[in-house]
Amino acid sequence: MSAEKTGAITKGKYRPEIDGLRAFAVVAVIINHFNKDILPGGYLGVDIFFVISGYVITSSLFGRPSKDFKDFISGFYERRIKRLVPALSVFVLITSIAFCLLNPAPGTSLWTGLTSLFGLSNLYLLKNSTDYFAQSTELNVFTHTWSLGVEEQFYILFPFLIWFSGFGRQTKNGARNLFLVVGALTIASLVGFLYLYPTNQPAAYFLMPSRFWEMASGCLIFIRFQKRASIEQFLDKVPPLLVVALIVGVMYLPMPLAAVATISVVMLSSILIASLKKQTAAFKIFTHPKVVYIGLISYSLYLWHWGVLSISRWTIGIHWWSVPFQVALMLGLAVASYRWIETPLRKGNWFGKRWKTLLVGGGVLVTVSGGLVALGKPLKGRLFAGDKRLVLQFNQLSDLSNSSFKGSNWSIKDCVFSSDADVGKQIDVNQCTLNSHSRSLKTLLVIGNSQNVAQLRMYEKVASKGYRIILTSGWGCHVSRRLKTQNIWSKPCDYYQESVIPQLTNNLKQSDAVAIISDFSTFSSSNNPNLAGFDQGENDILFEGMQISHKKRLAVFSDDINALAEDLGSRGVSLIIQNMGPLTRKLPGVVQCINLFPWDAKECNYQPKSEHLQARDYFSATLSHIKIKNKNVSIFDPFDLLCDQDACSYFSRGGVVLFRDSAHVSDEASRMLGTKFADHAQ
Repeated sequence: MSAEKTGAITKGKYRPEIDGLRAFAVVAVIINHFNKDILPGGYLGVDIFFVISGYVITSSLFGRPSKDFKDFISGFYERRIKRLVPALSVFVLITSIAFCLLNPAPGTSLWTGLTSLFGLSNLYLLKNSTDYFAQSTELNVFTHTWSLGVEEQFYILFPFLIWFSGFGRQTKNGARNLFLVVGALTIASLVGFLYLYPTNQPAAYFLMPSRFWEMASGCLIFIRFQKRASIEQFLDKVPPLLVVALIVGVMYLPMPLAAVATISVVMLSSILIASLKKQTAAFKIFTHPKVVYIGLISYSLYLWHWGVLSISRWTIGIHWWSVPFQVALMLGLAVASYRWIETPLRKGNWFGKRWKTLLVGGGVLVTVSGGLVALGKPLKGRLFAGDKRLVLQFNQLSDLSNSSFKGSNWSIKDCVFSSDADVGKQIDVNQCTLNSHSRSLKTLLVIGNSQNVAQLRMYEKVASKGYRIILTSGWGCHVSRRLKTQNIWSKPCDYYQESVIPQLTNNLKQSDAVAIISDFSTFSSSNNPNLAGFDQGENDILFEGMQISHKKRLAVFSDDINALAEDLGSRGVSLIIQNMGPLTRKLPGVVQCINLFPWDAKECNYQPKSEHLQARDYFSATLSHIKIKNKNVSIFDPFDLLCDQDACSYFSRGGVVLFRDSAHVSDEASRMLGTKFADHAQ
């Protein structure tokens, strides 16, 4: 069967339908990033890109003449630099400058952009425990570059496999050797992905070894497609449009089946690549000139679409009326990048010698990196186009993951339970203590979720009043032992609630105290959707394996806290429970309230104070009943300090930034609370 009929790639053979498939993948990703409800699994378009990359890289190296290994490897990296570096460097530099106009503290995004230049942003995001599906990732203008990092790390390994297997040298058994080696690595990678996904989802998502099998699938399809006519004959019976329909269907699978959806899309994409024949209707669709053109600009389009969406979220937002303008801007930037940056620099002979191309490519990356460092250090806040008075305050907002007690050994790594890897971890109390040298002092044990880490500065104030502070945290957890979550924190929360908290409370002595500082917004109740249980929907909260109503959740919480209070009271230990503050989760983040646009003021002065108080009425009543029943219980209420105006705001009446994001208080607010809490704890 001829290569023309099969669509198999030979040297110099271009398959326009592959670019059509790229267009399908990038459009799916963009739709998902615009609105997850329209195409929930559109993010799987990235997995389609991975399969295509493996296929195209293998095909491009098949039969390519090389004098020796040095010639082969230098030629490969020269082509990669020409393909990736120019468009990425321009995108990162322009977007970084634009972002600095909008954010006085752009550090996280700038570091993500800097690491993306060297193919390391996936590792940076993993190091920062990023949840790709969390709302905060939408505000990082370079989050999407994680996939480029995975691909670039794949490119470090793959050419060596190609050459030393003999495939790149066209030896007799080269294709077989490559198939066996890549096949074995594919199985190992897939096993690693399946193992990591339920235990450490960020690692499964961001690491190249757990993604290798996806790109390797494209490689394996190319090799078998070249060698086995029987596979081709089988695929002749598979309608490509049916495969496309199945891929779209998989994109609507629920999130708990994300691993299944990923595997399914990779398999279906591999089949689709191999089954697209000239006589099929799908081939005609994927080779339509306009579809092919979207595929040709897909790299630049992928880069710029996220930048446009992320900056839109910082400014005008994403609305039905804004979508046409945002799509037009994405396309305009992508076309300009493809026409004037990608194409001329990729096809041009830069300096005649490869070593010069490699050297200049590296020099460009270092130069752009230097620009980003300058934006993040000496120029920090100077380009900010918003209210200059906010720059200092924004610069003081610290990241929870980098929080620490002043003058202590407190370590978030040792004292926080935030991933499955923390299950079974033993607490080193000395690493989680302020004033650890003064064991004769009364101990205040602080338990809760990320809210208690956000209030570190408050405990420093309390410590100055003569307390030894022990702080631990279970992110996303309920303090109530019988209320369970079904999300990424399920396992660490169960361990924190059932093992860590009892162990710590059992070691307390008479006159010590326990403080519960937690996000209780899931217990709020209101007709206003912005104020009603928005921390976790009812589907995420289980009691004895069943979903329960708001009223039942409060009853279970009350029973569990009463039991804890009774146990502590029998040993002379007091219990302090912090009531809800203002409810902010579904509103713009504090860093978006920068007064660049007239509508920001309205967005950042959210709901009247009376509505917030009403939303927490039932919870406040529950706390009152707990206090009445247990003499050792007291209630600390931060509300008036965090909402000192008629409408609650991200800013105090005096202009102090009260929240570091849409859920956690700022360091300055934490210090303000410290004075009141220290008096309360006496």
